[in-house]
Amino acid sequence: MTLSRSRLLAGLTAAALLPLGAGTASAAPAFDPRMVSALAAELGVSAREATDRLHAQVEQQGKLTQLQGAGAVDGAFFDAAGRLVVNATSDAGAAKAAGLGLTTRRAAKGESGLLAIKRELDGVAAAGVPVGVTSWQTDLATDTVTVRVSDETRPEARALLAAARRHGAAVRVEHDSTPLAAHVSVSPGAKMTFSASGGGYCSVGFGARDGAGNRYLVSAGHCLKDSRPLYSGTTQFGTTTNTRFAQGRASVDMGIAKIDGEDSIATSVYTHGSSAGSPAVRGAARTAVGGAMCKSGATSGWTCGTVRSYDVSVTYTDPNGGPSTTVTGLGSSTVCTMPGDSGGAYISGDQAQGMTSGGPIGQQCTFNGGAQSGKSSYFQPLTDALSHYRLTLTTS
Repeated sequence: MTLSRSRLLAGLTAAALLPLGAGTASAAPAFDPRMVSALAAELGVSAREATDRLHAQVEQQGKLTQLQGAGAVDGAFFDAAGRLVVNATSDAGAAKAAGLGLTTRRAAKGESGLLAIKRELDGVAAAGVPVGVTSWQTDLATDTVTVRVSDETRPEARALLAAARRHGAAVRVEHDSTPLAAHVSVSPGAKMTFSASGGGYCSVGFGARDGAGNRYLVSAGHCLKDSRPLYSGTTQFGTTTNTRFAQGRASVDMGIAKIDGEDSIATSVYTHGSSAGSPAVRGAARTAVGGAMCKSGATSGWTCGTVRSYDVSVTYTDPNGGPSTTVTGLGSSTVCTMPGDSGGAYISGDQAQGMTSGGPIGQQCTFNGGAQSGKSSYFQPLTDALSHYRLTLTTS
């Protein structure tokens, strides 16, 4: 696995927080070989050289802790050579840092000054989302706040850029044409909506991949129609690509959506705070009729029952007065479901079974009520959907 420089530095910071006494270690810490290997590849050095660098950074971090306790530092960073550079706040602070063997400098702004500018820009952004501005952040090494812009012509961006430029050389504006999006991992059984503002919703099914490694959500076909976007909260994580459901016509209730960017579908089921925890998904072996299973859905949570039958055909009535639809190839169960649970994940032990399709109109379930007498539902078997779309289930 290749790690970005920012993730490596995060790992180094974590390593530096190992107990070190007063800045010196009685025993050198051991580092994860994968982290050592990734750092060596990043820097183009040997594993031994990477290990030495990690030990040196831990030692320097311990010395920095002493300076921070004395109030002598206004920010610090590791340079390209692995040396810790300290923004000293006074001549006495600089002398103390040098006495500990650290590199010092006197910065025009320092961490506190840069953060003040950054917070000002945050306030401008709070008054109106600066569409066209990709990011703004402090850069201790250059002693500036860096603002990255994807479209400077957007009126939404102008207020933030105007505020930034009032700080002159303390702010750098860089052009970056790549927009950003939040990366999310969406769990089977969680709620998914069709717009950032909410409204109608279904529940998340299971993650899968095609032969080229593309990631997909497998869910109920009536949830995945019209090339609609899918959201977790206000973050879009996928877009419908295929469905076999068409209201008013003979249908199969399966569909898939392609997952965006670096987003993903988790390999454990979200059970809405129930005592079931987060069951891992390790396969899709179909349980026999009579087998016990549970489902997770956004409306009724974690409910349980048994399989009644497979290859079931049903007629779904539209509560809003639209045409009825015949659906074939379903499984039936004694699991309780309600509207909004559609698409949600059925699992037996650690084996994924399918996704909620439908159930009796007006049925009421106890939220997270487990097995509930006299209830029923229908689900789209997962193995049939995986086979039809030639996908492989993503497992723990």
